[in-house]
Amino acid sequence: MGSTIVGLALSSRPDAVALWREAGLTRPWNDPDADFDRALAGPASAVLGALQDGRLVGTVMVGHDGHRGWVYYLATASEVRGRGYGRALMLAAEEWIARRGIVKIQFMVRADNDAVCAFYEHLGYSDQNCRVLGRRLDG
Repeated sequence: MGSTIVGLALSSRPDAVALWREAGLTRPWNDPDADFDRALAGPASAVLGALQDGRLVGTVMVGHDGHRGWVYYLATASEVRGRGYGRALMLAAEEWIARRGIVKIQFMVRADNDAVCAFYEHLGYSDQNCRVLGRRLDG
């Protein structure tokens, strides 16, 4: 693989957001630029990046709420998929969360995304048999 995992700075936002869009992670109702900025501004969150020869080829957003660690925006560039970058980023996310004393990690995957579910199951994650309920507060 030959990559380096680093904490990203605000200057990496355009490349990270472009990667999220390429991977199909963005939705019209979520502003990925604002998500990136909030993660960097918060004391309990970060965006990690996989660099190959200085180029951003993968990301994962991590954070915690004091009880659970959360993962968002795990993405790899299409030309490097299947080469271990996603696994390396998840390991980095797990380490980031564990270093903060958080003992459980979780994330949300759209129910119809079978390929991504299979990826996470291969890494040892399992369905937690719970429903996620939500409501928008911005409109």
